[in-house]
Amino acid sequence: MTRALLDVRSISKVFGGGFLASPNRVVALDGVDLRIPENPATIVAVAGESGSGKTTLAKLILGFSKPTTGQILYKDQDVANLRGAQLLEYRRQVQAIFQDPYEVFNPFYKVDHAFDLVIKHFRLGANGANPQESIRTALQMTGLRSEDVLGRYAHQLSGGQRQRVMIARALMLRPQLILADEPVSMIDASLRAMILDILQRMRQEQSISFLYITHDLSTAYQISNRIYIMYRGWIVEQGETARVIENPQHPYLKLLIDSVPIPEPDHRWDTQISVTGTGGEEERDAACRFYSRCPVRTERCLAESPSLRPVAGEDHQVRCHLS
Repeated sequence: MTRALLDVRSISKVFGGGFLASPNRVVALDGVDLRIPENPATIVAVAGESGSGKTTLAKLILGFSKPTTGQILYKDQDVANLRGAQLLEYRRQVQAIFQDPYEVFNPFYKVDHAFDLVIKHFRLGANGANPQESIRTALQMTGLRSEDVLGRYAHQLSGGQRQRVMIARALMLRPQLILADEPVSMIDASLRAMILDILQRMRQEQSISFLYITHDLSTAYQISNRIYIMYRGWIVEQGETARVIENPQHPYLKLLIDSVPIPEPDHRWDTQISVTGTGGEEERDAACRFYSRCPVRTERCLAESPSLRPVAGEDHQVRCHLS
């Protein structure tokens, strides 16, 4: 097995509880394991409903928050122990693209300011390189011309242009891993394929790996090599993307796939991942977190927490007693 670029080991994150804190504890992540190999560059998707814990996971990896338990290793180094130059290098190599490209920009500054901050913070011109040429090259890789975007304010650009500017900003640093948190959810459908194609070309031509966080199974299936399905802080199914989506084992994933609409021009699609269920007291007391919404639940699911186990003969794991 090749060395991991990113190795998330038994990560848990609990909000609330403790001395002088809210007595209401929220378990956002519970024993999550995730691995992205160093070679070859790959796209790993994390998919789930809102509140499943996927964005919390991204924040922990980026260092915006610290895990309650567990480790996050980057090239065998514990991210929690990085300091000084090592931490700065980690932040250069691990970049992020966020859901709303407009909120990333300061409306008082022109688009150039986003690039200037990167140049200054990471001293991109210190080795004699021409930062302006780096900006132009990065913009070209995302299909933009510098004369069309530089010197303008964010509100003067389209959503697709703003998102590509943020991709170009990340590209300037030549990262090895990009966390893409819902990067196409707020972009017109006509531009989504363009953005996804840019990410694929970055993987193929620049050897950049991605952690692609989404609520949309269709784009995850289209772009990723491996997928992790999350539900209320658990990984409930994982494996090679085509195998998982084409042969779902967990009742949650089966319901999600069944909810994908049949193409019909007269009906508007709702691509948000969601399934119905009762919730309530029964869900909190059950050992399986999907118990109250599961159509095939048993008494064992109420009393015994399931663990991830392999699906015979495949790169595929599921957290369910009945699969």
